[in-house]
Amino acid sequence: MLIILWTLIYNIFVVKLELWKPYVFPSPKDVFLTLEALIKDKTLFFGIISSLQRLIIGFGISLIIGVVLGVIIVRYEYLRENVRDLVLGLQTLPSVAWIPFSILWFGLSEATIIFVIAIGSTFAIAIATEDGIKNVNPQFLKAAKTMGIKGQKLYFKVVLPAALPMIVSGMKQGWSFAWRALMAGEMLVGTKGLGYILMVGRDLADISQVVAVMIVIILLGILIEKLVFVKIESNLREKWGLNK
Repeated sequence: MLIILWTLIYNIFVVKLELWKPYVFPSPKDVFLTLEALIKDKTLFFGIISSLQRLIIGFGISLIIGVVLGVIIVRYEYLRENVRDLVLGLQTLPSVAWIPFSILWFGLSEATIIFVIAIGSTFAIAIATEDGIKNVNPQFLKAAKTMGIKGQKLYFKVVLPAALPMIVSGMKQGWSFAWRALMAGEMLVGTKGLGYILMVGRDLADISQVVAVMIVIILLGILIEKLVFVKIESNLREKWGLNK
């Protein structure tokens, strides 16, 4: 249906009325031909591999730091009162704003892009972890303490497992932020990857290539959502008896 609607809009506004130029609004045929060319010369394959490698490394770092930061904020009242607002503020800061710092610190390297990805998703995960821990059912804690569980064991055996649904929601949000940070980093710093292919299309005024890469990014996002996050959420809901 979307392709049919796209074709109708192209035929009406570009072909018939000539209100738009083909280099401003491409046809589905041109986009898919460009996509086919990118696949044939393996540009798209290597771009996807490079982008996913950076994304996995950066998101993995943000996941570790975000969960640890969220736990620390909950456990220490001083940090909760003084650091949480800062974390909230940093979450709203666009990832692209970190690129100048990253270039100064790491130069034009892979570390620059990975840093931007990590910093772009860390704070969303930290806030979700904190909210998840704070909203753990108090009955779970009382029952665990009655059975003699306390300290670190209480966190690892009761608190974190109970907070997992909220943490997974934060992971999904952090993953979307990581994608945006990745594209910004690759467009400004990268020499390969989907963001770089997108930038090349922009520089060459090749709107078909730009749209083709956008479609690939959307499809990858849907695929990862279905294969990873949906399965994790389904397992959690089943474990906690929330499936209908």
